Amino acid sequence: MITWIVTTIAILVALAPVTRERLSRFAELTGLTVTSADARRIIDHFAERRRWRLITLVPAVPLVLLTDDPFYLVLGWCAVSVLCHARQPALQTEIYRTTWQLSLAGSLAVCAYFVVDREFTAEVLARTTAVLAVALAVRHLTREPAPRPPAGASPAELAIGHWSTRSLYLAGTAIVLSGALLTPGQAPERILPEYTLPKSVPDGTAAFTTARKLTAPTCALNDLLDDPCQSWQVNGEPFPQAAPYISRKGKAPTKPPFARSQNRKAVVYLGRRDRRMVYQDAGNIRPLTGPLADAAVPTATFARQNRYVALVKEGARIIDTQTWTTVSIPGVRRVHDLSMAGIVATTPAGVLVLDHRGRTRMRLPARKVGKNIVGDTYHLSPDGRRLVIVRGLIRVETYDASTGTRVSSVEPEFGDEYLAAGLGWTEKGRFLVRDTSDRVHALDLTTGRLRKRS
Repeated sequence: MITWIVTTIAILVALAPVTRERLSRFAELTGLTVTSADARRIIDHFAERRRWRLITLVPAVPLVLLTDDPFYLVLGWCAVSVLCHARQPALQTEIYRTTWQLSLAGSLAVCAYFVVDREFTAEVLARTTAVLAVALAVRHLTREPAPRPPAGASPAELAIGHWSTRSLYLAGTAIVLSGALLTPGQAPERILPEYTLPKSVPDGTAAFTTARKLTAPTCALNDLLDDPCQSWQVNGEPFPQAAPYISRKGKAPTKPPFARSQNRKAVVYLGRRDRRMVYQDAGNIRPLTGPLADAAVPTATFARQNRYVALVKEGARIIDTQTWTTVSIPGVRRVHDLSMAGIVATTPAGVLVLDHRGRTRMRLPARKVGKNIVGDTYHLSPDGRRLVIVRGLIRVETYDASTGTRVSSVEPEFGDEYLAAGLGWTEKGRFLVRDTSDRVHALDLTTGRLRKRS
């Protein structure tokens, strides 16, 4: 802030015109009695210096404001005394020459110290270059003795020569000293918090070919330490890129979604660092969402196919992992079946069968289910023509997936056993179910007859 204020003041002073008061001050400092003939010459000299000062401040001011380094302001202000040095006779300049020589020696010593004993930065290089350039310019302008005053020299010429040489030495001194002593403005150091135990965050990204085993974090969340039990494990090895916990307002930390495809070749998880939902297989890591708040993290599932991923949170997004196209289905609360044949999802209003463009093919009203009754499960045939609904592990209903017409409704008989689950379709178009003894049967959806399978 101080640099900005000083720069503004310098610009305003440089813009000030050459006034009668300035002429009087020059006459007083030089002991000159100004005549009307001398006044014009002196005013022209200072007007030229004013014009060149504005020119040198044009590149200097942006450098000052960008780097917060006041050295460039001093360089821009004083360079005019080097550029506009008047080669006129000068008297009594020994003290200024001595001051200049001492300051130059000290400045070069400081620059050499920075170059040798400290890191050689671009800032040090720029300052050293400026100091050397000014030193060479002053030496070139003053290496010859000042000429003797000619017989017809006017008092104004003598005064201007003395003033110009004096200004040359003083400007050179100011430049080299500021290059050695001034430091760029720096932001105040951040106040460190009170000491706490270090938290170790694992680095790196784990990879896999086949995710044979998936283990969730097993110990409570601890903000101070990162134990192996606080990381997801894939094939018994830490998987540090997956977030171990999510926190929701008013609830204890819970485990975030971590889904594995049926062929165990891919997983979907919440990233630890960027908080994005991420797809990963042996050769690909791809974010599926932007950064998410913990309350907005969706559930993830591969459903029955490895190609498609469903992210559900107040609506569903179906992602094709081969083309990376995305279909959004508003209002969906759960995706039950997802295959090449279509999508089966439920909303608060009912059951939907959709194609992969999100267009509804069939709609059924919602069925109320009691607290102690098992919910319905849904299975779309491989050709997409039939939808089988297992109602509460009692009845199996078949629907035409294009019209929503119920084709059949059967209650399979297992003797002493009961229906435990619907398993879906085989490649030959048979529908499989499992009884409570874990035996698998092929079910005739029209008659309800069972055929035992090993």
